[in-house]
Amino acid sequence: MTFSLRSRKFFNTIAVVLALALPTALTISSADARAGGGMSSGSRGTRSYSAPPSTTTAPGSASQFNRTYTQPGAGMNSAATAPARGGLFGRAGGFMGGLAAGFLGAGLLGMLFGGGLFGGLGGLSSIIGLIIQIALVVLVVRLAMSWWQRRHTPRAAYANVEAGAAPGPQTNYRSGLGGGLGGGLGGFGFGANNAPLEIKPDDYEAFERLLGDVQAAWSNEDVAKLHTLATPEMVSYFEQDLAQNRARNVVNKVTEVKLLQGDLAEAWREGETDYATVALRFALTDKTVDRNTGAIVAGSEQPGEATEIWTFARRPGTGWELSAIQQTN
Repeated sequence: MTFSLRSRKFFNTIAVVLALALPTALTISSADARAGGGMSSGSRGTRSYSAPPSTTTAPGSASQFNRTYTQPGAGMNSAATAPARGGLFGRAGGFMGGLAAGFLGAGLLGMLFGGGLFGGLGGLSSIIGLIIQIALVVLVVRLAMSWWQRRHTPRAAYANVEAGAAPGPQTNYRSGLGGGLGGGLGGFGFGANNAPLEIKPDDYEAFERLLGDVQAAWSNEDVAKLHTLATPEMVSYFEQDLAQNRARNVVNKVTEVKLLQGDLAEAWREGETDYATVALRFALTDKTVDRNTGAIVAGSEQPGEATEIWTFARRPGTGWELSAIQQTN
């Protein structure tokens, strides 16, 4: 009886917790019904698995991708896939490799045949022969250390130049300019551009314009328009989300989108493709309505705010298009 009573109390407690948590979960999901579904989707080239630097607009970290075509390690250097290198210590041998192997082989053979560690070097058993061999080993070590320093010191000095697009915090592009979409640069500001890839004022205008155009095409379920605004990968995710909405007989409407603040996180080039990752804080009205009656089933008519990390990609002869959306933590 006691066990049964305790069990009943335990399950009642669980039921209460679930009852309280379920509306909260539904509220969170309904608030994230905008384009992208409140998930982190898309690709940032070889930086898809590297978190973009934090900015004033998004001081926290960005969520890892829930949906991406990029495979871990794709396009990245890996020790497991690095080609065998020659040179002084190359896997193919090289001068130091052969010399070290000679010393090791001679020492091991000497030990095997009873001549001691240095007995394999021509049978030198006298003290003078031992000293000569030790001196040769010291000389080899010093040459190796000198070579190592000469090889790596210049690389360290020019690491940022060779990387070209090393990730790191970029200049905050923010000024007091307001206006939102269609009002100049809106929440973007001017400043010295220290990014490896130069981002100009017209680029910021394109980012702001894409923010509104993508949300509008999403609300209108205009897949053809989305194909002109986003990469095929992002459009495939939009189509999945739109299909789920149709299955639920609802449509998500995102209106009154206005950029409040925007910061450049990083910009770089991979081959012929330019990338720019931007933190965006924007106002919007996000509601989900019944497809037949128009009744609101999630969200509300009240405007809200969202902060997301958007990555844009551009190839020669084309404009910027949305390549990824990441949520902030």
